[in-house]
Amino acid sequence: MTIAADIARATPGYVAGIGFLRRPARGGAGLPLVLLHGIGSNAKSYTGLMAALPPALDVIAWNAPGYATSQPLTVAAPTPRDYAQALAKLLDGLGLTRIVLAGHSLGCLFAASFATLYPSRVASLALLSPALGYKIAPGETLPPKVQARIDEIETLGPEAFAAQRAARLVFEPERKPQVLASVREAMAAVNPPGYAQAVRALGAGDLLADAAQITAPTLVAVGAEDVITPPANARATYDALPNGAGYHEIAGTGHAMPQENPAAVAALLAELIEAGHG
Repeated sequence: MTIAADIARATPGYVAGIGFLRRPARGGAGLPLVLLHGIGSNAKSYTGLMAALPPALDVIAWNAPGYATSQPLTVAAPTPRDYAQALAKLLDGLGLTRIVLAGHSLGCLFAASFATLYPSRVASLALLSPALGYKIAPGETLPPKVQARIDEIETLGPEAFAAQRAARLVFEPERKPQVLASVREAMAAVNPPGYAQAVRALGAGDLLADAAQITAPTLVAVGAEDVITPPANARATYDALPNGAGYHEIAGTGHAMPQENPAAVAALLAELIEAGHG
């Protein structure tokens, strides 16, 4: 089966107010792999990775609350815990009690929060290009550079916002025009209210505190050329884990790691699962 045909197998769904893409397994009986995207992405950002993953895996990529057709959260200033609870509702709706979980960038904050809230539901975890969060207490003002994300998207609109920011996510974007176009397209498709909620969750997040409580085997990977969430962040995350399952820096890759190098990410996830962690 060609990659294009495999991507076509990823069909949309909608459960418990959350939209998702699902690529069903071909002949597999293992645990589903659930993918959580970053702040400027969506489920479609994972189509290349879904195609690169072993066909025996059942793969689900969500659209976070407030993204695409997913309903926003009911709180204006949510925390990663709110997104983790939304994920639990999605999994309950799909009848999934135990999964392999992977998050990218902001999705790492949601994945780590889920793993601490529902440890028995996570067989293993992957944190890709992890965002650490800013540890802002409820009611406190966001740091200027974080608040600027909300202000800019409201002032510029999603398309101009994406045109301004997308290239920084890709290492040597001039050599990867298709990747850059994909990153820009996803960023231009964000819903400003949902994006604003996600920014506030980024402000409230504290990945290192959550990492210290994660019991599931957890790998961490980052693009060696990532200037958004640099390798130092990833190394700090890995060092905080009580049950690390491997630390990896992927050469020639920036922040948009699942889109820039889906084969490398797929290989790491497959290795995690084949090691008996899913």
